[in-house]
Amino acid sequence: MLRILILSLLFVPGLGTAADNASRLESLQIEIWPEYDRPAALVILKGELAGDVSLPVSLALRIPASSGGPAAVAYAAQKTGPLLNLRHDRSAAADFITVRFTTPERFFHVEFYDPLATGTRERSYKYLWPGDLPVDALQVIVQEPAAASDISVQPELGDRSTGTDGLRYRAAQLGPAPQGKALPIEIRYAKSDPRTSMEILKVDAPSASPPASPQAITSAEERDAFRLFLASGAFALLVAGSSLLYFLWWRRRPRPSAADAAGGNFCGKCGHALAAGDRFCSKCGTAIA
Repeated sequence: MLRILILSLLFVPGLGTAADNASRLESLQIEIWPEYDRPAALVILKGELAGDVSLPVSLALRIPASSGGPAAVAYAAQKTGPLLNLRHDRSAAADFITVRFTTPERFFHVEFYDPLATGTRERSYKYLWPGDLPVDALQVIVQEPAAASDISVQPELGDRSTGTDGLRYRAAQLGPAPQGKALPIEIRYAKSDPRTSMEILKVDAPSASPPASPQAITSAEERDAFRLFLASGAFALLVAGSSLLYFLWWRRRPRPSAADAAGGNFCGKCGHALAAGDRFCSKCGTAIA
């Protein structure tokens, strides 16, 4: 699901100078996407470390053991910047898997899939934020599954909007969240369609013949015009070259002598031109054979 740039050099846990969880989050965004691209709940944790935190810093976050571990751990230099893979360690205990990593930047991103029962029309999913880090501003976003109805979310998420993917979203700013205070998020809805949201919206269906964009069409026309220009230029050069060669040949061709111009005869002794019908040379008197 996550589109992350792969680095050949990854940061290794334990290289940071700060102790696990000795940091404060300026913000944490918890996103839950039930049945987005598989019959499970995709949970995304987007954290921003406080500006006064010394980097790099080591963090430890607990995720549900039922998830089997994170699908992705990443960091970014900016809030909307490209995500880069981050090496991490994990250890399981009771109901949680603890994910440890060292981030060189303020922004980190963790994703995991948690099982969700889809065998009945009435469906639900519950996620528990365990309060591993103190958060100044906590935001929760829930993506409504395609073809779902009777959707309810606790805590109440009053902000509703439609994303560019065509799916509906619910969101709310819940304010500060102290360390150690758990926050349960529960989603209930009805859905009979067994397909995921991506399958329903055909987001990932390849197009047999995708339409050309206006820019692509313009580029093709420009290429054709350029090719015609090159062909015309080549033809003009060919004509000019041929004309030049003909002109040089014409200038250098053997020209007829005066005798040739007078009829093609001349005196064999003195070379004087002879007129047609002459039997003797008019200059030297030599008989013309």
